[in-house]
Amino acid sequence: MSAQPIDLTLSPRRPRTREEIRARVTELISAEPELGARLDALRRFGRTVRNTEVHLTGACNIRCDGCWFFAHDFDSAVTDQRDLAKVRNFVERLKTDGVTSALLIGGEPTLVPDKIRPFVELLDYVTISTNGLLALPKDGFEDVAVAISVFGGGPLDDQLRAIHPNGRRFSGLIDTALDNYRGDPRATFVFALTEPGIRYIEDTVRKMADNGNLVSFNFYSEYGSDHPLGALEGRRLLDEALRVKDLFPQVVVNDPHYIETLITGRSHGKSFGYDVCPSISVDHKAHAERMGNGNPVLPGFNAWGADLETVQFCCTSGHCGDCRDSQAVHSWLLMSMHDFLDSAEDLRTWLGVSEGYWRQWCWSPYSPHHSTTTS
Repeated sequence: MSAQPIDLTLSPRRPRTREEIRARVTELISAEPELGARLDALRRFGRTVRNTEVHLTGACNIRCDGCWFFAHDFDSAVTDQRDLAKVRNFVERLKTDGVTSALLIGGEPTLVPDKIRPFVELLDYVTISTNGLLALPKDGFEDVAVAISVFGGGPLDDQLRAIHPNGRRFSGLIDTALDNYRGDPRATFVFALTEPGIRYIEDTVRKMADNGNLVSFNFYSEYGSDHPLGALEGRRLLDEALRVKDLFPQVVVNDPHYIETLITGRSHGKSFGYDVCPSISVDHKAHAERMGNGNPVLPGFNAWGADLETVQFCCTSGHCGDCRDSQAVHSWLLMSMHDFLDSAEDLRTWLGVSEGYWRQWCWSPYSPHHSTTTS
C-alpha cells in the first residue's frame, strides 16, 4: 500500500514549553505504551552519539558535477593536515570534548585510510562519505559505516560523476562501487534523486538490493549553477520515490515522511532553511543570531576543514538556498519532535523518521547489519 500524503500546509503555531512537551509526551505514550518503548530506546541510544564532521582531505579522484566541495573551493581554502600525530591529537581533543561520532568527508576519505584510523581507534562511531571508486579496507575498519554517493541513478550517475580530475570521462562508476561493496554490511548507498532520473530510480535501487546493500535517499542540488532547487516535477519525483520505497521497504531505510520532506522542503508547518537547520557549526562566529532564534541545533556540532583547525560554516556548502542535504534534513526532523505531538500518529511518524535515520549506519543498533559488524 502506498504511503498516505502528509499534510504540509504551512500554518503558524505557538511553540510548546518544555513542561508542555513533557506533559504531552506522557499523555500520548500512556495511551499507547508501544510508542513509549520506542521513544525510550531512541533516547537511550541518541544520548551516546555526539557528532562532528571532518573534511579529511581536499583531494578527490573524481570531479562530480554539482559537488559543493569543489564548486565552492573547499579543496583550496585550507591545506590538508598530513601529520598523522597531529591528526591523532585532533581526535583526542574531540574525544575530550565529548565527541563520540565522526562523519569523515572530503574530498575522498578512501585516499587517506591512515588518517581514518585514529578516529576508529578513539571514537565509538565512525562514518565515511565516499564516491565508491575505491574500497575502504575491511581490516581495522570493520565497524566503519560507508556512505556511498550516487547521483541520479542509471546512466545519469556516470554523466554527473564519472569525471577524472583532468576532465576525462569514464564509465561504470556505480558498477565499480557495487563490486567494491558487494554484500558489505558497512555500506549504504546515498542516492541523490533527480527529476531527469525519475525513470532510473527503481532499477538503481534494485541493483543495490541485489548487491546486498541498503539505500538512503538524498536530493540532488546542482551547486555552482543557476539550476533552481525547486523541482519542476516534484510531485512525480515524490510519487516515484515513495513507490520504490514500497517496493523495497527493507532496502530503502527512509521513512515516507522524510522522503516527502526531502523533496518538498516542508514539514510540520515549516519550510527547511538556515533559520531551522540544526547542522550548523556551533563555534562559527556567523551563527550568533541563529543560535538565539529558539530553533534547535545539534549539541556541540562542528564541521572542521582539512587543516583540522578551521571551523566550517555548517555540514555542507554554507549556501543554504541551494541545500537539501539529506543529513541536514534528517537532523531538522530529528530535532523537531516537539512539532510531532498533535496526535499519537504524529509521534509515530517522528519515531519512524528517527529509526529510519539510524538504520543507515552499521554501528547503530537500528541497522539490520548491526549484529554482523559487531560479532
